[in-house]
Amino acid sequence: MTTLRLRPEDPADTGPVRRVLAAAFARPEGTTPGEVALVDELRDSDAWIRELAMVAEYGGEVVGYALLSRVRVESDEVREPALALGPVGVAPHRQRVGHGTAVVQAALDAATELGERLVVVLGDPGYYRRFGFTRADRMGLTSPWSGLGEPWQALVLPPATSDEGPPPHGEVVFPAPWSRV
Repeated sequence: MTTLRLRPEDPADTGPVRRVLAAAFARPEGTTPGEVALVDELRDSDAWIRELAMVAEYGGEVVGYALLSRVRVESDEVREPALALGPVGVAPHRQRVGHGTAVVQAALDAATELGERLVVVLGDPGYYRRFGFTRADRMGLTSPWSGLGEPWQALVLPPATSDEGPPPHGEVVFPAPWSRV
């Protein structure tokens, strides 16, 4: 019986992850999707957290990917770390069988274990709502994508301790690679 294996990306996964993202975000004109370059650039940046780059492996093949990378929330009072979810991709031949949900949940679980507090995402509200994401603007979070409304979403992860204060609010600042997507 073939099972789905969820694990952090390792260096040998670079090529397979590129192939999954290229297929998942394929462009009609055949150009390489920006999501491929985004992951490559994030790997070489301070935003990269190896434990939060998750692959889904099925039958020995990498078929899914979810990345959480470092962003920060800035306001007059604070500058706090947070995470951005994306890109998330599943090979077309393995879509709609739960691999995307599984790899995203694995990444979120790993972030919770690391004591992270806040995750933002730009994506389909119908999809991300299943993980608990809600409109980020209603949580006092802004970004270059705030004007999009519902697709700009955030999730507060379970606190590591009961004495943690409220999650941060303010401008979400993304690392430079995000500006090229």
